[in-house]
Formats: sequence, structure tokens, C-alpha cells
Amino acid sequence: MDEGKKTFSKDLFLFAVGGTLYVLIEYWFRSRSHWTMFLLGGICFLYAGFRSRCRAPEEVFWKTVIKVWFFVLAAEFQTGCIVNVILDWNVWDYSKLPGNVLGQTCWQFALLFLPLCAAAILLNDSIQWLLFHEKKPHYHWKRKGAD
Repeated sequence: MDEGKKTFSKDLFLFAVGGTLYVLIEYWFRSRSHWTMFLLGGICFLYAGFRSRCRAPEEVFWKTVIKVWFFVLAAEFQTGCIVNVILDWNVWDYSKLPGNVLGQTCWQFALLFLPLCAAAILLNDSIQWLLFHEKKPHYHWKRKGAD
């Protein structure tokens, strides 16, 4: 299999894992989901792996998590604006929660995404290492020179 097909197959698999996990998490917490959440979860999971693989070698893990978290929050907000505001599909509505932004995001759910982003990075990297024989991931848990 040539490199392009291998990369596409790997990315498609990772996309499906991320999308499936996102939908399962939604079913667990809300007892429902929507097909657009599969797409959003897949995109965010792919980005988590990409961001982790492209980080500077000395970057501490929490900085990578924060970068992925900002991406996820932006993607969630943009998706909400499309599916809920423009298309009026009513997939979710946070407008009754304090601190919401246009009913599409709020600080309570934003905080829940933080540990999920960390888990997504670790899972994505592990899948790439174990199933696709990519380089074994290594993380820095604290800044060099910090006690």
C-alpha cells in the first residue's frame, strides 16, 4: 500500500474512533446525540493527534492540551452556530446556563472538555503507536529546570 493510502486509511480510522467516542459520551450523558457530533468528534480527535505529533519536543503536555482545548472549543462553537443557529436543527441549547455564548457554548461544558482533550491526545497517540507503528509518544509533564 502506498504512503498516501496508508495515511488516508489511518486518518479515516482515527476519525471514526473519535466520532464514535464523542457520540458514545453524548449518549452516556444526554441519552441522545446527532450525526453532526460524529463529524465534530472525528475532526477534533484527528486534530488532537496532529497537534500532539507536531508539538515542539520540549513542550509540556498541559500546553498541548490547552492548544487542543482551544481548537475543540472553537470547533464546538462554530458547529453550534451552523447546526443550531443557521440550520435551526436544535442539536443543543445552552442558553439557559449562566455564562453561555449565543447558547452554543458555556464555561461549564468548556471545563468538561479539558480532561477529554487530554484523554484524546493520549488515546490518539497510543493508537498511532500500537496499531500503526508510529513513533512511541513521549511527554514532558513539567518544564525543564522546574522543580
